[in-house]
Formats: sequence, C-alpha cells, structure tokens
Amino acid sequence: MKFYADCQARVAADLLSGTWPMVVIYALSYGPARPVELRRKIGGISPKVLTETLRRLEQHRVVERRRYAEAPPRVEYSLTSAGQDLLVPIRALGEWADRHAATVLEAQHSG
Repeated sequence: MKFYADCQARVAADLLSGTWPMVVIYALSYGPARPVELRRKIGGISPKVLTETLRRLEQHRVVERRRYAEAPPRVEYSLTSAGQDLLVPIRALGEWADRHAATVLEAQHSG
C-alpha cells in the first residue's frame, strides 16, 4: 500500500495541526461563543493567536462568524456542520491522549 502526500486525510491533518485548532473546535462544541468567552474557556491562548485560529477555521468553513448590528459591535463564532463532524475524531483523540499522554511525554523527556 502506498501513502500519498495529497490524500484526503491530509486535508484534515493539515487543518487540525498545531496547538489550538482542535481546542477551539472543542470549546465551540458547547455552543456559539464570543472571542472573550472562548479565551476564558480555553486559557493560555493569546487574543492574537485565537483570532488567527478562528480566521483559519472560518476560511476552511469549519467555523462560522456572525456579526450583530449592535453598538458596540458583537461577533460570535459557532461550528458549521463540518465543524460538528470533526467533534467525533477530536473526542477520540482526547480519549487516546487520556490513556497515552503520560507515556508519550515521558518518552519525549527521556529521548
């Protein structure tokens, strides 16, 4: 069997790679949220990195941005159906991490 750099699974891997995309998607699984609410839920993410992550996810149609015509302006983010579909593999990866993270971290520190 051959594995190709342009396979469909690579699309998902590229989209979810990095520290924050899966965390942001998971935080939005609880419902629409404003950026300040997401930062409170997530912790440790800078406003700039959160904005960049949300824009990237929006560009890939995983997250939807909704602007409200209010003063001051209000923006909320929510998951699209594609984003909802990503919750299954994200939760599976979370379960895997619960079982194996200690072993992986130990190997990283010893090697």
